[in-house]
Amino acid sequence: MRDNGVVNVGPEPLSFDDVIRVARHGAPVQLTDDAMAAISAARQRVDELAESPTPAYGISTGFGALATRHIDPALRAQLQRSLVRSHAAGNGPEVETEVVRALMLLRLHTLATGHTGIRPTTAKTLAALISAGITPIVHEYGSLGCSGDLAPLAHVALTLMGEGVVRDRDGKVQPSAEALKQAHIEPVELAAKEGLALINGTDGMLGMLILALGDLTMLVRTADVSAAMSVEALLGTDRVFAPELQALRPHPGQALAAANMTRILRDSGIMASHRDPEACTRVQDAYSLRCAPQVAGAARDTITHAATVAGWELASAVDNPAVLDDGRVESNGNFHGAPIAYVLDFLAVVAADLASMSERRTDRFLDVARNHGLPAFLADDPGVDSGHMIAQYTQAAIVSELKRLAVPASVDSIPSSAMQEDHVSMGWSAARKLRRSVDGLTRVLAIEVLTAARALDLRAPLEPAPATAAVVKALRETVPAPGPDRFLAPEIDSAVRLVADGGVVAAVESITGPLA
Repeated sequence: MRDNGVVNVGPEPLSFDDVIRVARHGAPVQLTDDAMAAISAARQRVDELAESPTPAYGISTGFGALATRHIDPALRAQLQRSLVRSHAAGNGPEVETEVVRALMLLRLHTLATGHTGIRPTTAKTLAALISAGITPIVHEYGSLGCSGDLAPLAHVALTLMGEGVVRDRDGKVQPSAEALKQAHIEPVELAAKEGLALINGTDGMLGMLILALGDLTMLVRTADVSAAMSVEALLGTDRVFAPELQALRPHPGQALAAANMTRILRDSGIMASHRDPEACTRVQDAYSLRCAPQVAGAARDTITHAATVAGWELASAVDNPAVLDDGRVESNGNFHGAPIAYVLDFLAVVAADLASMSERRTDRFLDVARNHGLPAFLADDPGVDSGHMIAQYTQAAIVSELKRLAVPASVDSIPSSAMQEDHVSMGWSAARKLRRSVDGLTRVLAIEVLTAARALDLRAPLEPAPATAAVVKALRETVPAPGPDRFLAPEIDSAVRLVADGGVVAAVESITGPLA
């Protein structure tokens, strides 16, 4: 889907929605007048230093471990080309278009702050690439997260020079020079400092963090829905979600999750059927049911913390050297990705744990010793049919993978650049594995929704809550009601799509109003 609303890029921070609109929905961009003024002022200072006989790092010297060499003015254009070409050393699978567009936008924003020394024409060319839907091909491997995402950003800078390979708006792969020509965009001849300004940032890892935050905010609500469906279909109790009990442990996310589950289960005929103590002899539900708000709440609070870090980073101007407001050009270490890497790793832990609890609830449906009167494996004819037995296997395989992905990348520093860059963040790697974690969590929750919906149908003639019934109805548009075994993979895929596009949450909210 193409978003035709222009995102204005100036010195002030972008919003999460701005990033998602450009990255995921193809919105065009435009540099503001304030941005152009800031860029021009900073460039004037860089030009002054370039003409000075005193060496200035990144302007008239080499880079990294080669920073002691003073570069003759006649070689500085070659220096910039060489920097970009040599750093465009990514390898492996192609990175998703939405990730590349996010990092392009975030780099453009840093340029717009006026702290990089880029020329106005170069910034405008990057904006034109984004608006034209031209996406440089960036590869999985190459970034150590310090000095920022060098290799991924270098592939973008290479496109500005008219080199390398891109995808056009229609997804067709072609040489950068040809794509720029078709879009009437002139390639850039990089001048002093511009190579560094284009590649020295945390934009890739930040872009992936923002995209993941958008997805996880929806998925944690989905986890409340799937947990509520499971509590209902397993004849659990909702008394443990009462606000007075949640208030005894005042974590904000926990209160929100419990309130969501209470609203979702409101007016459930199934819940009402066993509220009488004589009809229900169980004292306590299993942890995967009873403690769902505590786990989903902790996930929410972690997401909130990660969003705070992302907000600070959106307000940052990451480059080295940086042009200060008073005209000084100073080296710094702001390109180090540790702040982002830590929360990326933390969110992978969150995804793994939410999925682990979801899988445990699903498993309870399949065991006659624990599912309170449902058929074995929810099969139509147990023994002849296997029901959802192997759907849980699929869940378990994904959860096992998510546990491995929860191992932090940010502690795995490896030195580079002749020991000049002797501690790196590995934030890009943390971001890449988080994307896989988000995908895995989506699939695990989808299988729980699919299984819980089948169990709710099998509780007939008892009626589920209006909100959970709405989820079952939405699912039944593509997945038939319970019956003999069918080809199960397409049904799982349908549930995955319903979760991924927000359909599960939307179905509930059509009854309850917005969930927290």
